Amino acid sequence: MTRSFRARDSALHVALDGRYIRTTHHDGISRFSAHLFAALAQLVESRDDIRLTLLVSNGEQRSRVPYSGDLPTFIVSAPTSPREPFIARRVNKLQPDIVFSPMQTMGSSGRKYRLILTVHDLIYYRYPTPPREFGIGLRAMWRLYHLSWWPQRLLLRGADAVVAVSETTKRLIERHRLTSRPIFVVPNAAEVSGNSGLLPFSQRARRLVYMGSFMPYKNVATLIRAAQLLPDWELHVMSKIGPSERARLNALAPEARVIFHDGVSDEEYVAALRTATALVTASRDEGFGIPLVEAMAQGTPIVVSDIAIFREIGGQAALYASPDSPADFAAQIRTLADESEWAHRSAACARQATRYQWSSSAADLLDVLCHVSGTQA
Repeated sequence: MTRSFRARDSALHVALDGRYIRTTHHDGISRFSAHLFAALAQLVESRDDIRLTLLVSNGEQRSRVPYSGDLPTFIVSAPTSPREPFIARRVNKLQPDIVFSPMQTMGSSGRKYRLILTVHDLIYYRYPTPPREFGIGLRAMWRLYHLSWWPQRLLLRGADAVVAVSETTKRLIERHRLTSRPIFVVPNAAEVSGNSGLLPFSQRARRLVYMGSFMPYKNVATLIRAAQLLPDWELHVMSKIGPSERARLNALAPEARVIFHDGVSDEEYVAALRTATALVTASRDEGFGIPLVEAMAQGTPIVVSDIAIFREIGGQAALYASPDSPADFAAQIRTLADESEWAHRSAACARQATRYQWSSSAADLLDVLCHVSGTQA
């Protein structure tokens, strides 16, 4: 389909789709949006050849972007609105040169601008259970969407380019031939940055930290069973959890020392990471793995399932275990009881974490925006 793009003035006008930013607490895509957009705004604030506008569906979303400078907003409908397939008609009135969305579901029909869509992962094709917080209608649509590849291909066909948050996700997109558009990687990152005051082994407790949901693919049961094999260790489960899920996990290993926090503040989470021996996760699939970077930035070693994405993020710094083997996890965790091994892993993790920072991701995104729009970075 041939589209007419308006002639560009002296400044490249970039619209950033901020409609996935939550106003109460961040989920993964909300945090990706808010912090990437803030870093991009910081990166270009002294340039007069690029101007940014934030697309929002309510006025509070702008306040969740941690950037104090000028970032104009333009109100459009929410991404869950029935009008989403035709959202471009509203966005056209803003006259952007290019739009970047942190999701792949933004409508593209009738657009008069270049469009970049984002794919975070392909998890739900293997594990189609929708998030529990979705309403019944959205849950039904979610399942239908993930029954086959063609809806994803159709959405990505409406873009000029696609962004993946990791090399692993990019390879999966290519393997399943989801798009013929160019694919770029703009890595996810962590809100917690590197800390020069990392605590040494002597100030760490035999404490393990898990942060994440309880979706089936997260495979938390393996961690609970591993904890029962480690009677001198505590497993701290930080995320909010329902009573039925908590009872189910407790029943798997009644002798395990598991502390369910049922949700913590960012400050409490960082404090837990700083004083723990390791962060653990037995997930079978991920698009990135933000908790890994959060832990490594605090010099906290990570013991994680041996899957491609964690190999990409953790590199040589992480310890890897089979997601099917609680005994394997327990064995890897026990190696961290040795001070020299722990110190080696801690230093390696702190170095590895520096590869994933919002400023670097913003620079990557700026390169993609300029490449797709045909301008200079």
